[in-house]
Amino acid sequence: MTALARSPAHQHSVPGSTRPAPVAARLAYAGLLPFVLGALLVWLVRPDAHPYVVDALAKYAALAVSFLAGAHWGLAMRQSVPSPVPFAWSALFVFVAWVAVVMPAYAGLVLQGAALIGCYLADRKSYASSGVATWLTLRFRLTAVAALCCFLAAAGS
Repeated sequence: MTALARSPAHQHSVPGSTRPAPVAARLAYAGLLPFVLGALLVWLVRPDAHPYVVDALAKYAALAVSFLAGAHWGLAMRQSVPSPVPFAWSALFVFVAWVAVVMPAYAGLVLQGAALIGCYLADRKSYASSGVATWLTLRFRLTAVAALCCFLAAAGS
């Protein structure tokens, strides 16, 4: 066995073997900044800037939902005999995110928040069977904050 294979850094790169890498957790939490800032700005900006803030938050939420949906696609691709279910969930969440972006903000942001929660619920089922269940605590925290921000912004729209 080589020194690299025995090193702690190499062992932490095995999917599902440990908690999320610190850099992944930091980047994930940083990804909440547009949600939090967007939700705050919805309540603080002048009326003429309001549509831009809401639009930016809705589009960022759609990107986040699509990113999360893509993880299901990636996990399914790793299976020797992939089930069609993760592919279908992935496509469904991307479609919902797109529909939410073209809806009026007060409704679209609610749908985005619900889609984020839906992605987490789907993750709870698929992450365990894919060996990445250790990511669920982080995913729960991120989902709670992001969905709450969408709901708060919708209330201010």
